[in-house]
Amino acid sequence: MSPKNPLVPSAGRPLASLALAATFSLAGAGGAAAVTVPEPAPVENLEQDIKTAQTATDAYWATHWNEFFTGTYTSPTVVGLYDGTNPATAPVCGGQPLGPGNAYYCPEGDYVAWDIGLMETGYLNGDAWPYLVVAHEWGHAVQYRLAEELRSQAAELQADCFAGASLFGAAADGTLVFEDGDQQELEAALTALADQTPWTKAGDHGNAAERVEAFSTGREGGPAACLPEAP
Repeated sequence: MSPKNPLVPSAGRPLASLALAATFSLAGAGGAAAVTVPEPAPVENLEQDIKTAQTATDAYWATHWNEFFTGTYTSPTVVGLYDGTNPATAPVCGGQPLGPGNAYYCPEGDYVAWDIGLMETGYLNGDAWPYLVVAHEWGHAVQYRLAEELRSQAAELQADCFAGASLFGAAADGTLVFEDGDQQELEAALTALADQTPWTKAGDHGNAAERVEAFSTGREGGPAACLPEAP
């Protein structure tokens, strides 16, 4: 269902680097097989992990959309990696080039994008990082596709909830493989991204407990659990 009004783009939804380690892989026709990646994950594998995260997240929403929402699901445009230190080449949202150290969903153009510096810095500490970034920003794209009454006022926490729903939903579908400890590592990432860190403004993303709770709500209850309660 198309929203009544688009979400107003903010200055960005910043994410930041953190200590994180995990292993994911995309399942093929012959079944899923986890691929062990050394710690820290080599940066040369980053683009493949981003692609896997995009494929699994998009596949989850495309497969399950009509179980939860009306209308037809359409994928956001993936601008992907950009260099936020170069305003001349950075994507534009709201008339402004996207900055460094951030990941974005831009309603104007309906696209998702992530700064290469952000992704490389986080990835040095483990390969779960791009999965969280991609799923969170995709969550904002999902919000944009919903009727206004289905969007939470706490937009960042709802995006965390949708991230949990899509990542663990993809795992349940067999298109994404988690290894032992991955859930705890993703929660550690959310804790590091909470408002008490210098990377975010107070009130933007929620405190550590709120972010972990939102992510866990999506993981356990799926997309329906991320919607506002009816009055």
